[in-house]
Formats: sequence, structure tokens, C-alpha cells
Amino acid sequence: MDCPCGLGRYADHCGRLHAGAAAADAEALMRSRYSAYALGLSDYLLATWHPSTRPASLDLHGQPPLRWLGLDVKRHVADGDTAVVEFVARHRQGGGRAGRLHETSRFVRERQLWLYVDGHVTDR
Repeated sequence: MDCPCGLGRYADHCGRLHAGAAAADAEALMRSRYSAYALGLSDYLLATWHPSTRPASLDLHGQPPLRWLGLDVKRHVADGDTAVVEFVARHRQGGGRAGRLHETSRFVRERQLWLYVDGHVTDR
């Protein structure tokens, strides 16, 4: 199966991270989180979210369901144990029009693990 993030086979890419491997950098973590959203892996999303900003739970099964269509990473800037990843993720909900999520996400590395902190969504 192709990886939802667009890079290679799932088992060789995001699947390894979903199975417990550590992300090499913030971009790899962001891609694995996108794939987790696409595959409905809420436990993985919560586990890779920094405790200071992590919600108590996630409901990925909205009605109508959201379908992720593709990912475009615009930039990845690392500075020691912090990083920023800007991306555009395309999606469709139900039979509606396709939409875009343009976000600049912040990440931090703690105990050798990258964690998502928060993100700023950019309007079109």
C-alpha cells in the first residue's frame, strides 16, 4: 500500500513510525501524523502530541467523514531541538468540495523524540 503522506510504501515509511520507531526529524513526524489522520489512528496522534497542548481525546470519525487527499510539505526548518514544518493538506468531507488546510506547525524534541506542539492555520 502507498503511504498516505506521498513518500513510498506505507510499511517502509509512516508505518514504521506508527509501529513505534522514532521519527528522524520533525518533517518525518509531521508526515506520520498526516498519515495517522488519514488512517484514523487517534492513539498515535495523541502519543506524538506534546503534553502541554495535547487534548484529552480526538474524534476522527465525524459525520460525514473527512477524507484526506494529499500532502504538500512547503518547508521544514530545524533549530536544535525545535522545528517548524509548513504544509498544505487537501481533504474532502462527504460529497462536498475539496478543501485545503495550510498550517505551520511547531515541534519540539524531548528525550530524543519529536513531538507536535501546535500549529497556526493560514487562511487562503
